[in-house]
Amino acid sequence: MRRLFDVQRWFVMAKPRLLATIVGLSLLAMVLTACGTIAGAGIGAGSGAAIGAAAGDAKKGALIGAGVGAAGGAIYDATR
Repeated sequence: MRRLFDVQRWFVMAKPRLLATIVGLSLLAMVLTACGTIAGAGIGAGSGAAIGAAAGDAKKGALIGAGVGAAGGAIYDATR
């Protein structure tokens, strides 16, 4: 009788473990494939802030640079 409860407990715990594994691997895959997008956004924000500071508004320059850099990084990742 005790063995039956152990099997039932294993089945109850197997579903969340499997779900957590699938979610974790999916997150890892997304992070690894979006590496160029994140790097492009960071580089774009830095260069956009520098250009924006020279033009008078560093915040807007960083925002525009991050958007353009992320788009460029995504395109680069897609074609690479």
